[in-house]
Amino acid sequence: MNNLDLLIDLHQHNPRQGPGDDVQTALALRLSGVDTAAPLRVADIGCGTGAATLALARLLPQSQITAVDFLPPFLARLRQRSEAAGLSGRIRTLEASMDALPFDDGQFDLLWSEGAIYNMGFENGVKSWRRLLRSGGVLAVSELTWTTGDR
Repeated sequence: MNNLDLLIDLHQHNPRQGPGDDVQTALALRLSGVDTAAPLRVADIGCGTGAATLALARLLPQSQITAVDFLPPFLARLRQRSEAAGLSGRIRTLEASMDALPFDDGQFDLLWSEGAIYNMGFENGVKSWRRLLRSGGVLAVSELTWTTGDR
């Protein structure tokens, strides 16, 4: 078993692959200022097994969400979870690397990434993903970060 297999084994049955919960996702969405009643085009980048994706689907009932991760077992788990939640018709999964996203410029109203942008570096992620947003679109990312030298 290699390191990637160990990572998958460790996380694929966890509801989340990082800190936070649905309450925090809802708070972040509220703070983002997006119109939750609008039919938004959303991408959840680095979605893992889909905790935030599922929360977004519940919180954005008119929206279509593309859930992106590079690990097929995580996406398979998300498809199972979305089907069980009755949300599979609004969630599309896509196997892709976050640093080589196959989307057109201006394709999304909202780009979401909880605890994943660090994989390509915060600055690189923001620069790379910006082109994917329509004019006035929102990039919402979170990372576990300390702003002081002490935790």
